[in-house]
Amino acid sequence: MRFSSRVGSTKLNPIAKAEAEARSRGITLDTVNDSNPTKHGLAPAEVPGVYTAESRGPLAARKELAQFLTKRNLEEAPEEQDSSESVSPDDLYLLSSTSEAYTWLFKLMCDPGDIVLGPKPGYPLIESIGGLENVDTLEYQLQFDGSWFIDVAWLRELLESPKGKNVQAIVLINPNNPTGSYVKPDEREALLRLCSEHDVAIIADEVFFDYDMEPFEGNRRLAGEQGALTFALDGFSKLLAAPHAKVGWIQVSGPKDLVAEAQRRLDIIADDYLPFSDIISDRMPELLAAVPGQLDRVQKRTRDNLTRLHTMLDEDESGLVSVLRAEGGWNVLLRFPSVIDENALVLRLIRDFHLTGQPGYYFDMTENGYLAVSLLPEPEVFERNIKAVLQAVLLELDVV
Repeated sequence: MRFSSRVGSTKLNPIAKAEAEARSRGITLDTVNDSNPTKHGLAPAEVPGVYTAESRGPLAARKELAQFLTKRNLEEAPEEQDSSESVSPDDLYLLSSTSEAYTWLFKLMCDPGDIVLGPKPGYPLIESIGGLENVDTLEYQLQFDGSWFIDVAWLRELLESPKGKNVQAIVLINPNNPTGSYVKPDEREALLRLCSEHDVAIIADEVFFDYDMEPFEGNRRLAGEQGALTFALDGFSKLLAAPHAKVGWIQVSGPKDLVAEAQRRLDIIADDYLPFSDIISDRMPELLAAVPGQLDRVQKRTRDNLTRLHTMLDEDESGLVSVLRAEGGWNVLLRFPSVIDENALVLRLIRDFHLTGQPGYYFDMTENGYLAVSLLPEPEVFERNIKAVLQAVLLELDVV
């Protein structure tokens, strides 16, 4: 597998080599140019303690997180777990957000002009970050036949073409936003084989994984996958329903040799940025303890609103609006007659109902006639929003 030439070198200079050999023998080296004031009695009272500059994030916080993830894995699939499959703190990188994680992984895997594949329809974050990192992004199509699925045949054809040599990673959003579709078991196995055969890394964005609504059987996390080099992303933004809780993480897994080389280079990126604060680290235990309660709270809201949505659409005499199957996440896609222009519908919502929204083309839907709707609002607000959409559709039909 080829990693970015921007990160890391295959050779160490004599000093770095000697330092590594000393560490491997358990020797702790002091330094004559130690510029860490907290090691010399100069830490402020407001931020006590000694800063250890652990590039992957403070070890205590990673241990807490590893215990949380191991326990979660055991609860989700006890028959597949043994002591050798527990999550190790050494496999984890703590940083401020999954968005930052994308930037690190693009730096790790790609030289300028290399390609990262991302799902279409999908949230436009990947393309935006790719542009910032001088990485080309190419969309692979999700198809819909009553539920969403990945066009694995198209991916295979691409990877076997001359252009496929520049593909360094594929982003699998599990479940995707806004389609709410999980990676299906057969897709998972096919994609693992493809990525292994073509030396392509998997970036698995699983921030919405816990919010299942109408899933099919067999959904699994890609976190911890051994069949291909895999970087699984998650964080508190979704687990705690707290976008302002800026804690994200990368879990690295896959074949041992690839993991070792990836982590050697990823450590360089992490050491350059050192983004994770000890102040936040101290709160990791209480934040992780709050996750189950928050998941239950948000799941109840989203599932109740989805049930209410189905009822409202069933009771709507016009029958003009439907909802695509929502396997997981916080959002759903409404479908309305394609003769109505998506921009016109949203402009109608703004003008007549003081509401706005995101039409399907924001997410690269291939056809007109879609509107993304959040399931998070309070029930009365959610019901008001849906009623407004239904009325706006009728008003636009009168126009067209």
